Amino acid sequence: MGLRLKFNILLIFTFLIGISIAGVIAYKILEQNAEEEVNQLAGVMMSSANAMRQYTIRQIKPLLVAQQKQSETFYPQTVPAYAATQTVGIMQKKFKEYREFSYKEATINPTNPDNRASSWEEDIIRWFRNQPATVAPKRGIRQTPNGPYMYLSSPIRITNQACLGCHGHPDNAPLAMKAKYGSVNGFGWKINQVVGAQIVSVPMTVPFARAQKTFATFMGSLIGVFIFVAFLLNIFLNTFIIKRIKRMSSIANDISLGTGQSKEFVIKGTDEVASLAKSFNRMRRSLTSAMDMLEETTGNFTRLQ
Repeated sequence: MGLRLKFNILLIFTFLIGISIAGVIAYKILEQNAEEEVNQLAGVMMSSANAMRQYTIRQIKPLLVAQQKQSETFYPQTVPAYAATQTVGIMQKKFKEYREFSYKEATINPTNPDNRASSWEEDIIRWFRNQPATVAPKRGIRQTPNGPYMYLSSPIRITNQACLGCHGHPDNAPLAMKAKYGSVNGFGWKINQVVGAQIVSVPMTVPFARAQKTFATFMGSLIGVFIFVAFLLNIFLNTFIIKRIKRMSSIANDISLGTGQSKEFVIKGTDEVASLAKSFNRMRRSLTSAMDMLEETTGNFTRLQ
């Protein structure tokens, strides 16, 4: 087994161990970063929805309430949940990062049946009801038949007395709204009560896909760098070590066969191989001198006889 083969086997073995360790660590870090990125995007979506809710309550609803009473026509644009949902829908169409996200304003007793909370959403709403008003958004992972989903939720708490104009007693609610949704659901809400939750959810396949894509790029780059470095190391090994050793081996072979008239090994550099070459040349000269002296002595002895 040649020196080059031994060197490359050791290099590949070392690389496989290093890339395995680096791969495990890198994937965990990338997966964690991908989850954090998805959580940040979910937070941006939630903040955008909240901003639209506040804008609707403070500026859009006061403008349309009077017109709604006069025309007896219900305008969904006056409903904060409608405005928030429409805003999120526009974000999902415009930005590909949000296409896998879903947004819902889940309510236990909603006016619009589409907003009725499912069983797991009801659990989140009840959890918020048992927490103080200053509780932070709730994050978590839930298991579904389609795989695990990450979710970010925030409570919908009645803090504005104006909200009870539509959701307090049915008699005080706009006629147009009752005509559209009836006078049974969406009423009896109270101030400071948590009636629902804003929930942003996304399948775990999204952060996993982000992590895998980045991981593939990272590992491909790492392998490319290794191949390039291995190529340079092999050139260095061949130029500065193997060629010199082969040349010294050839000279030593000539000397052992008695044809020691080969030129001296050309010394270049000051490294360890060059130092070995200097010692080799001194040994060659000493051996050549010794052989010459032996031949001369042998010749003289023969003549004397």
